[in-house]
Amino acid sequence: MHLHQHALLKQDWELCGGLPLNPLPPNRGRDPNVPHAPVRTPNLTAEEERLSLRNALRYFPPALHSTLAPEFAQELRQYGHIYMYRFCPSIRMRAYPIDEYPCQIRHAAAIMHMIMNNLDPAVAQFPQELVTYGGNGQVFSNWAQFRLVLHYLSTMSEEQTLVMYSGHPLGLFPSLPSSPRCVITNGMVIPNYSSRESYEKMFALGITMYGQMTAGSYCYIGPQGIVHGTLLTVLNAGRRYLGTSDLRGRVFVTSGLGGMSGAQAKAAVIAGCVGVIAEVDEAPLKKRHEQGWLMEITKDLDHCMQRIRQAKRSKMALSLGYHGNIVDLWERLWEEYERTGDLLVDLGSDQTSLHNPFSGGYYPVQLSFEQANQLMNSDPQRFRTVVHESLRRHIAAINKLSEEGMYFWDYGNAFLLEAKRAGAEVQKSGGGATEFKYPSYVQHIMGDIFSLGFGPFRWVCTSGNPSDLAETDDIATSVLEEISASVTERVRQQYSDNIRWIREAGKHNMAPVVISRDHHDVSGTDSPFRETSNIYDGSAFCADMAVQNVIGDAFRGATWVSLHNGGGVGWGEVINGGFGLVLDGSEEAGKRARTMLNWDVSNGVARRCWSGNSNAYETIQLTMEDQPHLRVTMPYHVQDEHILYNALLH
Repeated sequence: MHLHQHALLKQDWELCGGLPLNPLPPNRGRDPNVPHAPVRTPNLTAEEERLSLRNALRYFPPALHSTLAPEFAQELRQYGHIYMYRFCPSIRMRAYPIDEYPCQIRHAAAIMHMIMNNLDPAVAQFPQELVTYGGNGQVFSNWAQFRLVLHYLSTMSEEQTLVMYSGHPLGLFPSLPSSPRCVITNGMVIPNYSSRESYEKMFALGITMYGQMTAGSYCYIGPQGIVHGTLLTVLNAGRRYLGTSDLRGRVFVTSGLGGMSGAQAKAAVIAGCVGVIAEVDEAPLKKRHEQGWLMEITKDLDHCMQRIRQAKRSKMALSLGYHGNIVDLWERLWEEYERTGDLLVDLGSDQTSLHNPFSGGYYPVQLSFEQANQLMNSDPQRFRTVVHESLRRHIAAINKLSEEGMYFWDYGNAFLLEAKRAGAEVQKSGGGATEFKYPSYVQHIMGDIFSLGFGPFRWVCTSGNPSDLAETDDIATSVLEEISASVTERVRQQYSDNIRWIREAGKHNMAPVVISRDHHDVSGTDSPFRETSNIYDGSAFCADMAVQNVIGDAFRGATWVSLHNGGGVGWGEVINGGFGLVLDGSEEAGKRARTMLNWDVSNGVARRCWSGNSNAYETIQLTMEDQPHLRVTMPYHVQDEHILYNALLH
């Protein structure tokens, strides 16, 4: 072991020692050198403020309450939440190699590795507020929870499971070696109280948490994890809407360069098109440019139009970041069309965090970035009105361009849902509850892929060694090539896309980070405005699949499982079920992988089959032939629709 590793190990031991109480660490407050979450406005009553303080002080012995209570009260009133900045570690937060964590078992070290990565300032959106991405996707609710979790993980044995209640470590409980080492729930609020307003209050009280999809389940790996899904989306959008896999000279316009949305620039370039991404916040814009994800930046719309025309002519792959509001960009693209007749955009979408529209997820065009941050805190009701006005303008520009031949889709960020609530013209004539004028990307682009059993996947090289990651890439590529040799042409295309992803990721400096899978997949998410938006038997709002996914993964060998209210499209709008699985090369790990992954995919394909999807019907039939113990209830479809009408005539 190198000397620097000895120093690191000593720091880790200190970090894993539980809450530092004697002496207390100095209260350094907020670090001005990192971005911070917008101020929350939970509107607590005086009694609720006392309850919030009382709840926070539960982590500490009474002798410290007189010291900690005033500073926690100040955080609550100044920022709308008690983050416990005093206990934010001074150690550099990053995904250290797995062997450097002072744990009793490797599975616990893997979980710690993932947590540290989620809070790395190079990864996390607001690291000191424990927000990984999406504006409010928390890893934990406060820093006391972080320290206790690391302590529990460092002492855990193979006969214990860490139970997590919305960021709070309930404790280590006796279990079996075959059990998950960690079981996570986030935001499991009784349905009638699962409103956005209730959430803000409950989060301020420290009793629940919004874990997004992969923040509070310790599975986030930075935007690179989303590049894969975004690449597949852009490629399949080209095939569906433009009739081609060759996207050279085609223009894709969207917004957002934060955590999840930061993937769009890289995905556009790998797909070969011109990606123009608007971002109002200079911090993520610079971050993506410095990381090499964004090739160019401009604040000038004239220059932006010029570069689009140049890139279209030369058919160069380009990622161009526009530092400004996406509404201004859409309106300018319409002006260009009116003035010249040139439709400069082929494909359009949006990745502003509209699951969180009034607390920093969406910035209205009428205000500067600074003005918006001020108004959302000083006059929340006025800010809500301004956001709705902006969304109406936003949609109006998109509607005009779409009428002239631009293809727009909803990226499952609640954009169309919130636009509808704002009174924008997005309703589909004669459409159902989950249908809008523009489709969800699942409905038109990715839905058939999910029904075939495909979903964006990710794995993490926990050694942090690039050569180890390259070796896993080679193994995965060879396996996919072997499988693709014996499948239909339609399915082979999906294998080809995934092989392209693996090869191109290495060429585009995709950093080795961690191991796990996103919930954004075949079975993990019941989301009527995204992953299950193409379920048309009336069950799009039912969450049995996600819950069963977690239960089934837990007893089939997952290292950890998580169940979340909210993720992507927002609190109260979706249930996410996910897992983490450590593959260490052992025979036991191989058995767990085969058992668990087969269930995890078949669960979602079977649900889609029962809902009436023909691709899923064929896929699950083939899977039953391959797996003798699998028996799925298959649907009989109504062959003559007139039978239904005639039966209901009387």
